[in-house]
Amino acid sequence: MISAEKQLLTALVITYNEEHNIKVVLENLAFADEIIVLDSFSSDRTFEIAASFKNVKVAQRTFDNFAFQRNYALSLAKNPWILFIDADERLTPELEQEITAVINLKNSEAAYFMRRNFMFKSQKLHFSGWQTDKIIRLFKRENAAYNREKIVHEKLIVNGKIGKLKNKLIHHSYTNYENYKQKMVFYGQLKAQEEFVKKTKPNFFHFYVRPAYQFLNQYIVRFGFLDGKKGIIICYLNALSVAVRFQELKKIRASN
Repeated sequence: MISAEKQLLTALVITYNEEHNIKVVLENLAFADEIIVLDSFSSDRTFEIAASFKNVKVAQRTFDNFAFQRNYALSLAKNPWILFIDADERLTPELEQEITAVINLKNSEAAYFMRRNFMFKSQKLHFSGWQTDKIIRLFKRENAAYNREKIVHEKLIVNGKIGKLKNKLIHHSYTNYENYKQKMVFYGQLKAQEEFVKKTKPNFFHFYVRPAYQFLNQYIVRFGFLDGKKGIIICYLNALSVAVRFQELKKIRASN
């Protein structure tokens, strides 16, 4: 049943040096009633491009971690429904229509999972662990917040039922080797901070077994080998992130 009153939607995007993505993603989100970009003081033209959109509100905040950044962006939103999109993600027209429909259901869920198609440059990655990728991107603002202890691959805590949308989000995560490698190294460094808080003491298992397991699980168990060269690259870089995590943890522990 359709709600008698139209439900308003705020689209949120957090950015840092996304000048190659920001124009397209903001055009992609034009259907939202409010669009907010929270920028981490980009050194490129991200802020200027976003500010040139009359329908977009732009704020800046120094980046500390993803959970804090997302929660701060949430605090800026005015509408009851939130659509959180990364700058490298795109909605299809079908997904846009589905979002508009579900938020106006009288008995809508508190949040919705979206499945994602991982794009390796311009081609879809079919396996390598990404075939079951899903993430909560649409939710009621009053029913959710990001776990402050999960500072990377942040987890949304939802008070209420969670549904799943039928249409997939397009994730243009891999543009080239160096950019994706930098992203994986950065994620590994942030995960090291989580491990330090948990008082993990890295040893041979963490330094060698965990990265090897990450690669073999994604490449063999999750059929990464069927993605050919693309699968090798993605599985290797994800394993590299795990290796970086525990090498960085070793440095953090040595300095404290």
